[in-house]
Amino acid sequence: MLDRNLLPKQPSLLLSYWNVGILLHCSVLLFVLESYFYWLRLKSAYMQEQLILTLFWFGCLLFAFSHIFLVVMDAWSRFQNYKRIKDHFYIHGFTPKLARHYSGSKCQRSAVLVAADELGLRPQVEHYYKKLGIKWFHFIPQFMVRDPLFLFKRYFWSRTFMEKHYESRFNFRELNNTLPKNVVCNAYSEESV
Repeated sequence: MLDRNLLPKQPSLLLSYWNVGILLHCSVLLFVLESYFYWLRLKSAYMQEQLILTLFWFGCLLFAFSHIFLVVMDAWSRFQNYKRIKDHFYIHGFTPKLARHYSGSKCQRSAVLVAADELGLRPQVEHYYKKLGIKWFHFIPQFMVRDPLFLFKRYFWSRTFMEKHYESRFNFRELNNTLPKNVVCNAYSEESV
């Protein structure tokens, strides 16, 4: 159970943004490098006037370059999820219903885990995901397996890349500063698992 008087030290929003989307941010870097590689290949093929190779490398470049923006939008959406989840956990404590709602992909679970970690609830979330059978290596989102035509569905685009902006209801860093300095910040208790 979450004790609102015992709030762990809160990181900056920038650090939270990094932690929520660390896999996505690394993916952006890889797509930038991949785009640069494809650009060099495209330029070489174009200079040698090889039409088929030019079209091939152009397609590869377009694929990699467009993914940079998709991954950035995905990271932003996961950050909106993180803020919503953190507010919910702060108000209601850990709830399996919310954790299950965001269990579909590694990125969504990361948002839940970071929010829970910042409130001292991470062990409960990890225990719950372990009960569901979710392992650290489950990267492929469940909806991709259940619905192979997900690219043509509205829910995929709205939930993955176009999550609405969420304004957090609490300033957790400010709340953290108002607590007594001699309080040991451990908001997690074993009985609530």
